[in-house]
Amino acid sequence: MGAVTARQFFELLARLPARVWLQAALAIVGFVVLAVLGFAVIAGVAVVVLVAILLFKAKAWLAGLFAGRPPAPPPPRRVGKVTDVTYEIVERKDDGRH
Repeated sequence: MGAVTARQFFELLARLPARVWLQAALAIVGFVVLAVLGFAVIAGVAVVVLVAILLFKAKAWLAGLFAGRPPAPPPPRRVGKVTDVTYEIVERKDDGRH
């Protein structure tokens, strides 16, 4: 058994019956449809999760808005240690240039 050349391979494909070609074409179309639907399902699940999170946050926000209690005061500001620094600019005049 020798190696099959490209020409022999294409001649073999050309001799296949039309039924095989139709099945291959339908298989490719089916694969593409399944791939697109798969991505659509993943995107749809992501949208449903995001909408559920937004609805949960909106519900909590509205409940806090209509609860009637005053808003919490902001936390007190913490002032850290302040240090005063002085500095001096020193010019180097090693070679006589300015």
